Amino acid sequence: MPTTSQQCARGILEVTPQIMQALRVQMRAQRQPDFSVPQFRTLAFLNRHPGSSLSAVAEHIGLTLPTMSVLVEGLVQRDLVAREPDARDRRRVLLTLTPTGHALYSQAAEGSAAWLAALLEPLSEQERESIVQALAVLRPLFTALPALSTQKED
Repeated sequence: MPTTSQQCARGILEVTPQIMQALRVQMRAQRQPDFSVPQFRTLAFLNRHPGSSLSAVAEHIGLTLPTMSVLVEGLVQRDLVAREPDARDRRRVLLTLTPTGHALYSQAAEGSAAWLAALLEPLSEQERESIVQALAVLRPLFTALPALSTQKED
């Protein structure tokens, strides 16, 4: 019996939260004790979307603009994030990781990747290849969705 798109959707909806929860736990274990999960998620977003606006980061993290502004100020004070005026619109501020912020994020991401690799090690080579192939099929579907705009006004 062929697999329907509905069965596929249910499978994704079932396993994705479990994967994300495991990754969140692991990422928390990789971060510094005085570094909150929202701060880490902010670095992760800026790593993927350098030059984002405060609005774009706030929307992704799920915080209000005032709360996100306070969080970003803390990251700026710790030299993890840099704020720069947009050359095209001086009213906008663009956020990017500093070298220190990038190093901190990379360290945590590499630790989590090593954890995932160890978790996947018991799978057969064929099972791991199936996962890689499935991800290759899914990636363009989700990449093609309207992305969170990094050009939003602050």
